[in-house]
Amino acid sequence: MAKSKKTKKIVQVGQAHILASFNNTIVSITDEQGNVLSWASGWSAGFKGARESTPYAAQITAEQAIEKAKQLHSMETVDVYIKGIGVGREQAIRGLIGAWIDLRSIFDVTPVPHNGCRKKKVRRM
Repeated sequence: MAKSKKTKKIVQVGQAHILASFNNTIVSITDEQGNVLSWASGWSAGFKGARESTPYAAQITAEQAIEKAKQLHSMETVDVYIKGIGVGREQAIRGLIGAWIDLRSIFDVTPVPHNGCRKKKVRRM
C-alpha cells in the first residue's frame, strides 16, 4: 500500500483555541472552518505532572503550536478563543504574541451556567 504525500496547505488566517484547565493547557491551531492544523499540550511540550498546568508551560505550549502552524502552513493572523479557568490563560496569549503572529481578536468562550443544575443539599450531622 503506497503512502500518499501530505500536501502543504497554505492558510494565512486561522484560529487559536486555548483550553486552560486546572491540570493542563492545550492549544489547537485551526483554519477558519475549524480543521486542526497543529496542536500542542503541556505534556507534548515536555512538562509532566503538576508542571503541565503552570503559566510557563502554557506559554511554551502556545509558542510550539503556533511555530508548527507557521512553518507548515504559513500562518500570519489568528483569532484567539480561550476556554477554561486555569492559570495559563493570559500566559498562553503572551506566548502567541511572543511568536510574532498578529492577533486579530480575542474571545472568551468559557461555558457559564445560567443557574443550571441544582446544588447539593447542605450536609447536617
